[in-house]
Amino acid sequence: MQQKLLSIAIPSYNSESYMEHAIQSLLPGGDEVEILIVDDGSKDRTAEIADRYEREYPGICRALHKENGGHGDAVMTGLRNATGIYFKVVDSDDWLDEEAFPHMLSVLRSLSAPDKQIDLVIANYIYDKVGAKHKHVMSYHHALPQNQVFSWEETRHFRLGQYLLMHSCIYRTQLLRDCGLELPKHTFYVDELYVYIPLEYVKTMYYVNDDLYHYFIGRDDQSVQESIMIKRIDQALKVNKLMITSVDLEKIENEHQRKYMRNYLEIVTTVSSVLLTKSGTEENLKKKEELWDFLQRENPYAYGLLRHRFMGRAIHLKGAFGRSVLIGCYTITQKIFGFN
Repeated sequence: MQQKLLSIAIPSYNSESYMEHAIQSLLPGGDEVEILIVDDGSKDRTAEIADRYEREYPGICRALHKENGGHGDAVMTGLRNATGIYFKVVDSDDWLDEEAFPHMLSVLRSLSAPDKQIDLVIANYIYDKVGAKHKHVMSYHHALPQNQVFSWEETRHFRLGQYLLMHSCIYRTQLLRDCGLELPKHTFYVDELYVYIPLEYVKTMYYVNDDLYHYFIGRDDQSVQESIMIKRIDQALKVNKLMITSVDLEKIENEHQRKYMRNYLEIVTTVSSVLLTKSGTEENLKKKEELWDFLQRENPYAYGLLRHRFMGRAIHLKGAFGRSVLIGCYTITQKIFGFN
């Protein structure tokens, strides 16, 4: 049996009303692609829909059923069952672009021979936000060489907010396994760990300047809604702390790689700090201080890098004025880059 080119995991929990759109967007990949529909202990028709697609598209769609363990556990179930050279996650409310997807497959095909496989393939993603007149595209063409294999040495400056998400990444499957990636159960926001931890092991990359992934934002119960993120702040902090302890930035020799991973950690830590500040409660303001104390204690090198940068200083401004400055900077960034 020939190895699949690309494995795509679709973590699905109570996704009956929208998951078929995600699956249908992947079916044009044909026999080169395996679609792993991971039913994470759903209580609606998700399992039934997954089983139907497995029957109708044998050899392409596989239904994987498990007890509820959360998004990260569903991703790990997909990874454990993947047979493709490359691996991607598509959330059940998102989809891949019908024009960009075939082109991406042709690129992966050219990078499928054992002596040509690379660690990370990158493409753009679209913030498909309900009601937004302009759909913001996260593009990397200013920071990365296009249509060629490159290393960290050839990367250029990433702009503020221009960072890799799960949506933009296609990892080599074996790299994800070899790096020891483990995502915690029953925890939101583990996509940050999914991208960040393997980056330490990435040596070769390839960037396709196509708008491949549609990242849907608009459901009232969506985990990236700011009010819900504040309610789930303890889970965001758990992920943030795992990022702090999982990678020792001081040991990363390549300057470009170390700088990018520092910026990634800075963004996540800033968002955590801002949300804790915006909540306005004494309990959460104390958690913000505890987060930075944890960073200083567990990863003093990273603390030294982050504490004296602009956002690090803004986060530590005292009183109501300091909080308003921090929230103002964050709000401006939101408007510019279209997240949340």
